[in-house]
Amino acid sequence: PDLTGHEKFGLGNVKYNISRIHVTAVELPSASISLLPGSGIKLVIGNASLTIDMNWNIRTWMFKDGGRGTVHISKVFVTAIFSTPLDNTGPTSISLTSCRTTSGDIDIKLNGKS
Repeated sequence: PDLTGHEKFGLGNVKYNISRIHVTAVELPSASISLLPGSGIKLVIGNASLTIDMNWNIRTWMFKDGGRGTVHISKVFVTAIFSTPLDNTGPTSISLTSCRTTSGDIDIKLNGKS
C-alpha cells in the first residue's frame, strides 16, 4: 500500500507520499528451521537483504519534489517461534509466539528534480 502523511520539520510541515512500492530482490543466504519438541517450530534467518523500489513526492511551503527511489536493507536477522498445538480436534493451526528482527544497514537513494 501507499504511504501518505505529514511531519513537522523545521519551520513547517512536510507532506509526503510514497507509492508504487515494489520488492525487487530478497536474499536469504542463511536460513534454518528446527523443531522445538512439544511446542513448535523455530525459524532463524541470518544476514538477509531486501531491495525496494518506489515513487516518492514531498511538498513544503517552499518547494515540492518527487521521483524514483530505492531502499536496500542488509544485515537483517530474524528469529521467530511458531506454536503448533497438537490436539486432534481439527485442522492444524500455526500461530506466531515470538519474533525478533534486527537490521544493520539501510541505504536510501532518491532520484528527483532537485
